[in-house]
Amino acid sequence: MLKSLVNKYNIAGPRYTSYPTVPYWNNETFSLKKWKSSLIQSFNESNSKEGISLYIHLPFCESLCTFCGCNKRITKQHNVESPYINAVLKEWQLYLELFNEKPVIKELHLGGGTPTFFSPENLKHLITEILRKSEVAINPEFSFEGHPNNTTREHLQALYDVGFRRVSYGVQDYNETVQKAIHRIQPFENVKKATELAREIGYTSVGHDIIFGLPFQTLKHVEETILKTKELLPDRLAFYSYAHVPWIKGNGQRGFNDNDLPSPEEKRNQYELGKKLLAEVGYEEIGMDHFALTSDSLYKSMDNGNLHRNFMGYTASKTQAMIGLGVSSISDSWYGFAQNVKGIESYYNLLEENIIPVFRGHILNSEDLIIRKHILNLMCRFETSWTMDTLYFKELPDVLIRLKEMEIDGLLNIFNNKIEVSKKGQPFVRNICMAFDVLLQRKQPNTQLFSMTV
Repeated sequence: MLKSLVNKYNIAGPRYTSYPTVPYWNNETFSLKKWKSSLIQSFNESNSKEGISLYIHLPFCESLCTFCGCNKRITKQHNVESPYINAVLKEWQLYLELFNEKPVIKELHLGGGTPTFFSPENLKHLITEILRKSEVAINPEFSFEGHPNNTTREHLQALYDVGFRRVSYGVQDYNETVQKAIHRIQPFENVKKATELAREIGYTSVGHDIIFGLPFQTLKHVEETILKTKELLPDRLAFYSYAHVPWIKGNGQRGFNDNDLPSPEEKRNQYELGKKLLAEVGYEEIGMDHFALTSDSLYKSMDNGNLHRNFMGYTASKTQAMIGLGVSSISDSWYGFAQNVKGIESYYNLLEENIIPVFRGHILNSEDLIIRKHILNLMCRFETSWTMDTLYFKELPDVLIRLKEMEIDGLLNIFNNKIEVSKKGQPFVRNICMAFDVLLQRKQPNTQLFSMTV
C-alpha cells in the first residue's frame, strides 16, 4: 500500500516555507517602496507584542558540498569576512531607519554557507552591533548552523556570550561512501566533539540535520546513522529528503549521476525506518521532516499550538515580521516577501548607494493571505478549517474536489468546515497543500521548478 501511495504522490512540489511560493511571486506589481510600506505596517502592528525575527545569511564556505542547494561562495580567503559583515550592518541600519522605535528581537538565526567560516571575533562583533540598536525579547531564540569540522570552542563561547543557546550541525550521513559522493567528509568523532562542546558551554538545544535519499545511500546507512545519532541524543533533528535540483544549482549538484540516487520507494523506506528508530528513543515528529525530544522548545511549541513555519523552517515561536540580511536572504512582513540580490558584488554596490538590496518580491492580496493561513495550518498542525467567513475563498469547493481522492486513499478526513490530515497522510502533507495552492493549479509549470515530494 505504501509503495503504491509513493508511486502515486511522488511528484514535484513546493516545501511551503511561504505562500505564494517564490516561482509564483508577482514581480510586476512589486516594488521596493511597497515592500517598505508592508514591513512598516507589520512592524507597527507586532513589534511591541511579539518582536521580530532576523535571519542573517553568511554565504562563504571553504569547500563545496555537492548535496547543497544554498547560495554560497567558495573561498579560502578569510579577508572577505570584514567587508561582508560591514555590509550586513549597513543593511541593518537601512532597515532601522524605517522604524519609529527599537526593534525587539525574538528570534535570530545565522545560516549559510558556513557561519563558522567566520572567526569567533567577527561573529561576536556582528551580533553585538546588531543588538546594540535593538532590544532583546524575553526568552529569545538565537541559533546558528555549525559545521562539525570547524566549529570550535571559541565559536561556541563567543556566540553564547551574545545570547545564543541553540546550534544545529549538518551531519547528513556517517557512511564514508556517501560522504565522499557529497564532498562532506566528517567523522562521527567530529560531530561528537562539537555536540559535547556545545552542551559543556551551556547550549540548551543542539540539533542535527540528517538527509535521506543521498547518492549511494542505503537502508543500512540510514540505520547506522540513526544509531550513532542515538548515542549523542541531540535535542532536535531535521530528517529530510535530499532535494535534487541540479537545474537550479548547476554543477553544485552534479558530483554524481542521477542513477546513483535511491529510488522514490527506497527513499520512503529510508524515511519510515528512520522515523521508527527515532520514535523508539523518544523523538516526537514535528510537522514535516522534523523531530524533537519532549524537553525541546520545538516540541513544546507544537504541543501548545504555537509552532510556526517561515523561510527559516519550523520555529518555536511566531513573529509576524522577519527580516533577512545578507545576499539572497528573504524577508517576510506577512503582507509581503522580498528577496535580496544573490551576487555579493551587486549586494555591496546597492548598499553603497544606500539602497536596501532587494531584487524581487511579492505583495500578498486578500486571497493570498487566506490561502497562506490554510497552508500554514496544514504544515504546522495538520489541519485547517473555514468556520470563520474570513477563511473562506471562492475556489475552496474546487480544493475539496481535488482532496477527495486523497481522502479515499486515507490521507485526510474532510468534514463540513475543516479537514484533518491522518497519520498516514502526514508524509504527504506537501501534496495536500498543493491542492490549496490555487496559483499552482491555475498555471502548472512547463519545466520542473521543485524537488520531488517523496
